[in-house]
Amino acid sequence: MLRIAVQSKGRLFEDTMNLLAEADIKISASKRTLLVQSTNFPLEVLYLRDDDIPQSVASGVADLGVVGENEYAERCEEAEIISRLGFSQCRLSLAIPKDIEYNGLAWFNGKKIATSYPGILRSFMDKNGIKADIHVITGSVEISPGIGLADGIFDIVSSGSTLVSNNLREVEVVMHSEALLIGHKNMSADKRAILQEMLFRFEAVRNAEDKKYVRMNAPKARLQEIIDVLPGLKSPTIIPLADEEWCSVHTVLDQKRFWEIIGKLKDMGAQGILVTPIEKMIL
Repeated sequence: MLRIAVQSKGRLFEDTMNLLAEADIKISASKRTLLVQSTNFPLEVLYLRDDDIPQSVASGVADLGVVGENEYAERCEEAEIISRLGFSQCRLSLAIPKDIEYNGLAWFNGKKIATSYPGILRSFMDKNGIKADIHVITGSVEISPGIGLADGIFDIVSSGSTLVSNNLREVEVVMHSEALLIGHKNMSADKRAILQEMLFRFEAVRNAEDKKYVRMNAPKARLQEIIDVLPGLKSPTIIPLADEEWCSVHTVLDQKRFWEIIGKLKDMGAQGILVTPIEKMIL
C-alpha cells in the first residue's frame, strides 16, 4: 500500500484529485477525513497543509507527495522528485507598488521585502549581491506595501490579478513552479512497483491532453497530399471504403494546430470529418 500526501484544499488539491480520477484511482470525496483509502488501487491519500508535505515525505510518514515546486524548493527536505505533473503552474516573483520607478534589482538594496518564501528569496538575493531586509509573513503578503509594512513583496503569481488589485506590478520573475510528485528515497521494492503502475496511468492521461482523434473520408487521388499534412504519432491509419476512389483516414491531432490542419484537409477534398476527444493514450 502506497501513501500519498495531498494538499487538503485549493487548486492543487483539485488538480491532483482530477488526475487520480482520470487514472481510474477512486478516492471517496464524501466525508473526507485525514486519511482515505482508494477502493480500487493500493493507495491511500493523506490530506495535509501544502507546507507540511515535503517533510512528511522526507521522514517517511508518506511515501509520495504532490506539492508545488515552490514549497519543495523552500523546504529543502530530503525527498526525490519523481515526476513533473505539468499542472498548477505559477511563478515566484518580486513586485513593487505600480507607481514607483524601477531600474533593476539594485532597487531592492536596503529595502524591506515581505514574503512567505524567505529561503528562496534569500538565496536569489545573495546570488545577485543584493542586501535587503526580508520580512516573513504567512498571510496575505500582497497587502504589505499598502499598509507600510514593506517596500515590495516576493510571492506566487498566477494570473497577476491579485497584484493589480493591490496596486502592485511584477518586476522580476525568480522561478517558475508546477506541481511535483515527490517520493521518499527509501521506498521498498513492492511500493516502487505500485508507483510504476501509477506513473504508467498518469502518463497515459497526460499523453491524451489536448489531443483529438480524427476520422475522415479522403479521395485516394489526393491521399499522399493529405498524409503529408498530418503530424500523426507515427503514420495515419488508412482503411479502404466500398467506393474504390475513397478511403477512410484515422489520425491524432494536437489541439494547438487542429483548426489549421482541418482547414487544409477540407481544401484537399476530405469529407465527413469526425472529431472525438481522447481520454487515455498509451505510446
